[in-house]
Formats: sequence, structure tokens, C-alpha cells
Amino acid sequence: MTDVLNALVQAVGETTNNALGAYIGAGLAAIGGLGAGMGQGYAAGKACEAIARNPEMESRVRTMLIVGAAIAETSAIYALIVALLLIFVVPK
Repeated sequence: MTDVLNALVQAVGETTNNALGAYIGAGLAAIGGLGAGMGQGYAAGKACEAIARNPEMESRVRTMLIVGAAIAETSAIYALIVALLLIFVVPK
């Protein structure tokens, strides 16, 4: 692993191992938004199916969808915070 980092550092030039690791970590943390987006899309699709099968339950399904989307979105926000901390706070 250190050989890969050293090769990347030589290719980038001035960047240190610490900064390069922070940027790679930030990129990996940003992938957390992908999972939240996929989960919310799946939940919205299933909510549409549930409402299509039973229209009388629309208000209850909508309420549960909003609560579920809010919970899923918190993981994406945490991933964003970690990525921003790695980019701007990690000493270079």
C-alpha cells in the first residue's frame, strides 16, 4: 500500500503522503452519498407501488417515506462532513 502511495506522490509532485491519503479518504467517504441515494430511490419506488395498490393508505405511506428518507439522508450528511474534514482540516 505504501508503494502505491509513494508512486502517486511522485506522480503528483509536491503533495505529501498525509495530504494524498486525506484526498483518497475524502473520495471514499463521498461514496457514502451513493448508498443513500440508491436507498432513497428504492424506498420511493416501493412507496409508489404501495400507494398504487392501496390508495387509501397514501397519507400513512407518505409519512413513513419521509421519515425513512430523513434517516437515510443522515448517513449521506455524515459522509459529506467526513469528506470535508479530511480535505480542509487534515494537516498537510
